[in-house]
Amino acid sequence: MYTLWPIPPEGDDRPPVTDAELERIYAYPDDLHEPWVQVNFVSSADGAAAVDGRSEGLSHPADKQIFALGRDLADVILVGAGTALAEGYAGVRRRTKRTERRQRLGLAGLPPIAVVSGRCSVPPDAPLVADTEVPPIVFTTEAAPAERKHALSDAGADVVVAGDGTVHLPSVLQELGERGLLRVNCEGGPRLFASMLADDLVDQLCLTVAPLLAGAGAERIVAGAVAETPVPLELASVLQVDGFLMVRYRKQGRSQP
Repeated sequence: MYTLWPIPPEGDDRPPVTDAELERIYAYPDDLHEPWVQVNFVSSADGAAAVDGRSEGLSHPADKQIFALGRDLADVILVGAGTALAEGYAGVRRRTKRTERRQRLGLAGLPPIAVVSGRCSVPPDAPLVADTEVPPIVFTTEAAPAERKHALSDAGADVVVAGDGTVHLPSVLQELGERGLLRVNCEGGPRLFASMLADDLVDQLCLTVAPLLAGAGAERIVAGAVAETPVPLELASVLQVDGFLMVRYRKQGRSQP
């Protein structure tokens, strides 16, 4: 994996990116006082979010490395229920590198997974709930069936009502902020991403572009709620390996680490 942007001091003789450099490139801003949201996606060159319903068909070992790094550096993982269930989410695992990195950076041992589920549709026996060291936070609504909320609570999930008929995402971030979970790593899916954009809650997009054309029919990385205005971005970094581009964009005016 090599840096394309920013151009390193060595000029055109570019050595592979080290773990330490990746950690610096993808670091969250210092001195955060409110939640700061990074969205992490992989897509085909024509914008598809999945192949055969899974993101795995678009991935590469380097993309997985950055995906894992995003979890290592975050206080909380934010994800839509549909994506969590389709991708078979379980709790974040302990790894030697993850443990060392998080201890060194003064972060909690493992980040919780926060799931957005308007109908509280996460089964209480799903790996997300049953196979985790840190209880998930499930953000749902007043309108969600009470029996589902109770079942998830009884299974160990932290169920939080954040809205009447739909989950109010600003309230989700406010709740995370009150818990001190400021480094928010959002892993999709397309509908949650669209809703975050519509509420102007995205600070950074980390996008891996796979050298693949998925064609018509595949869902794109944004689907659902429509943002009133486009969000201007600034290019922060570009890495490449084997034709895959790992691009990082920041909302204009947001601080760089």
